Amino acid sequence: MMRAPHSTRWQAWRYGLLCAALPLAALAQSNPMAPVALSGTLAKVHQKGEVALVYRDSSLPFSYLDVRGKPIGYSIELCKAVVHAMEVAVHKPLTIRWVPVTSATRFDAITSGQADLECGSTTSNKERQQTVAFSPTFFVSGTKLLVKKSSSVRDYTALEGKKVAVTSGTTNEKTLRELSERFQLNLQITPMRDHAESFAQVASGAAEAFATDDVLLYGFIAQTPNGREQYAVVGDFLSYDPYGLMFRKDDPALAKLVTESFQALAADGEIERQYRRWFLRKLPSGQTLNLPMSPQLQIILESLAATQTE
Repeated sequence: MMRAPHSTRWQAWRYGLLCAALPLAALAQSNPMAPVALSGTLAKVHQKGEVALVYRDSSLPFSYLDVRGKPIGYSIELCKAVVHAMEVAVHKPLTIRWVPVTSATRFDAITSGQADLECGSTTSNKERQQTVAFSPTFFVSGTKLLVKKSSSVRDYTALEGKKVAVTSGTTNEKTLRELSERFQLNLQITPMRDHAESFAQVASGAAEAFATDDVLLYGFIAQTPNGREQYAVVGDFLSYDPYGLMFRKDDPALAKLVTESFQALAADGEIERQYRRWFLRKLPSGQTLNLPMSPQLQIILESLAATQTE
């Protein structure tokens, strides 16, 4: 177990996070001896003194493991920011319990109560919002194809009858199946347990392409020795995938806290700072993605910031 860090780099924007818990904090301030009226996940974490965070081990730079086996990444940092807001709301420090998942098991980890907040690279869409809730968007991606540079494939039309690796339980798998049916491509779609196994299918020559969100593909190229000389991300976007942190539905107190936390982080510029750290600067492992923020995400963050300051 690990404690949520309280290093000085959090202090510049922590005041904004206090705003996310003001309604609950005000209750306590009106009568310091009275218990705060907590519900749902906030009541659970207050009672246990811990919050369970879901992480992925191969979703660089969102959620992955460093050389010591510690979860790190862009999504991990945003989750820790929400934990700070939760600590303010429940008036006590919270221990973080890390819960490893795959693409196929991440939803059940949240809906079953095994974990409270998912820190990964999960697309927020209407279908998924039927069973889970999401934070505001913190990244925008889309499905593309990774191939060896020696491959003749440069878009999905050249994949007819060929083997394509996807990660089981992802929106990318659904996109490829719909694409194959719509254009009668007869793709040999091979679902793998996680992104690392999907990438290995192309690396070994077992599959012609790996289809997933473009940013994750660039991540695999960056962390592979001489990856830029061996692999290419090709084709047009095959889907639109906005990422959000996932948590349980029908928990209005937590939903309000998460939304207001993101508004405060956007207004302070912390989301943008974290973006630069993980997408433009050298990663702890030495790679650099050099992936500028998209215009779509810039607009989303500006809108979030404006909402917080209204």
